[in-house]
Amino acid sequence: MLSSRCVLAEDVQKLRKELRLTLRELAAALRVDPKEIAAWEAGERFPTKRAVEAMQRLREQGAAAAREPSTGAPATRETSAGAAPRSDLARLADPDFWGIVRKLVAHPAFFTEVRALAEKYPDPEPSASQPGARRDGSKGA
Repeated sequence: MLSSRCVLAEDVQKLRKELRLTLRELAAALRVDPKEIAAWEAGERFPTKRAVEAMQRLREQGAAAAREPSTGAPATRETSAGAAPRSDLARLADPDFWGIVRKLVAHPAFFTEVRALAEKYPDPEPSASQPGARRDGSKGA
């Protein structure tokens, strides 16, 4: 039984072997990067509560759920090129987002290109996930 309080590397390895999934298949089913699964299995990082809950569902539904999107188990990444995330904050869970941020920091030329590209797009309207933001762009008092 997976506990959201303490999921050990061995627990992730055992689940993957039990379901006879490859690292990539488990990653796709959990909507995470395969590198994340490898880090969990190596004990370098720990899965999020959402990932632990998804692993529990997979264990209950079996390996077929990981391979068939129609069962309700996710079989693809949460966000893909051009697809909007479910919420503004959902993008923060996307490993691709952080890969882009790392490249922005590491490569000044890339930052310059992205800044020029960003000027072509309007600022988004404030949403509930941006507390204190106003339509005129100023912060609340």
